[in-house]
Amino acid sequence: MEERILIVDDDITFALMLRTWLSKRGFGVETASSAAAARTALGAGAFSLVLSDMRLPDEDGIALLQWMAGAGVTAPVIVMTSYAEIQNAVRCMKLGARDYVAKPVNPDELLKKIREALDTPAPKTPAAKPAPRPAKGGPAEALNYIEGRSDAARQLYEHIRLVAPTNMSVLVNGESGTGKEHVAQLVHRESRRAGKPFVAVDCGAIPRELAASEFFGHVKGSFTGALSDKMGAFEAADGGTLFLDEVGNLTYETQVQLLRALQERRIRPVGSNREIPVDIRLVAATNEDLEAAIARGTFRADLYHRINSFTLRMPCLRQMREDIPLYADFFLDQANRELDKRIVGFDPAAAAALAAYEWPGNLRQLRNAVLSATLLAAGEYVTCRDLPEEITGGPAAESPAAPLPLRDRASEEEQIRRALAAAGGNKSQAAKLLGIDRKTLYNKLHLYGIE
Repeated sequence: MEERILIVDDDITFALMLRTWLSKRGFGVETASSAAAARTALGAGAFSLVLSDMRLPDEDGIALLQWMAGAGVTAPVIVMTSYAEIQNAVRCMKLGARDYVAKPVNPDELLKKIREALDTPAPKTPAAKPAPRPAKGGPAEALNYIEGRSDAARQLYEHIRLVAPTNMSVLVNGESGTGKEHVAQLVHRESRRAGKPFVAVDCGAIPRELAASEFFGHVKGSFTGALSDKMGAFEAADGGTLFLDEVGNLTYETQVQLLRALQERRIRPVGSNREIPVDIRLVAATNEDLEAAIARGTFRADLYHRINSFTLRMPCLRQMREDIPLYADFFLDQANRELDKRIVGFDPAAAAALAAYEWPGNLRQLRNAVLSATLLAAGEYVTCRDLPEEITGGPAAESPAAPLPLRDRASEEEQIRRALAAAGGNKSQAAKLLGIDRKTLYNKLHLYGIE
């Protein structure tokens, strides 16, 4: 049976290099860049050993050890720490860590300690509980995140930690792509409702005539097409958190219905005579200026004050420019796992291009750019040639696309197949990922006999 190791370190490049090195020695390896991501990974699967840095962006190695002890996770832990923090490493040993290793890590010494930890039987613990799974409605992927280190990012996460344990309604305000739903899920996860459902509703995607049914449910036969009873979002989120994404898109009529439900904490399904009490914590998100919408008469002031007990303002990526390398490395780690690649990092020119770009699409755009570049990269590092042209200042998008760089025939064919898989078979999207036009892609599909 394969021995699996979880590496917990926010230095994404170091973690990736360590993962590659250990994988070549026969271990199954996963990485997590924060204590929260480590808890999610440990809750979702069994590991033979945990290799954790002492300093993490959200908590420290000591807090992770304490959580593991409380959750009954018995995997041995080796702590990585600097020479200046040996005292803390000793504290970790007292809390149950099997060993520690000083940074910079000596590979041979580390491998020896890993082997010793795996070969030593785990101490027996009384009635150990299985590690908890992520809460219903809060997918593990959404909790796999990293906190920025800029002043703007630190202030955001400090505010999250302050408001999450309360029952206050929260309005998350920020540009598209800044991670508003991730923050909503984090508020839920850090609240007293963490074990209850997290239900997200995209307010911009609800047809006007079905809004009441989506929020409050309906009974069979209450309108044409109501073939069975349906539970609404309020009832589904009972005890937990209801997340209203792009709340500014609600129609005025729906706003009135929503306000009444929030005030009375009771709902009535469409076509029903019975009222259902609900207990929800509301988190809403918008990229609009709702105060301006109130002035225009398109958003109700009383609903605004009901959903806005506390505002979390999402910084855009250009306000966290010093965090761009950190996020880029984080997304590269995700892309390597998703595409089964082993790209080590970004070369200096590519890193400079990422840091200089304005990122109008924020973190979502950065993630997509890194995913595309990881797919295209042929060497160990992402280069400017692999990045989208709008980032590197290359030729305008409307100019003829440069042909796919010719390497050997097999690698080009594999690159095209990966692009098609990443695009779900959509040839236009695959051509965009590859940086070529559709005609060139069709010619290459014909050349390689790809259906």
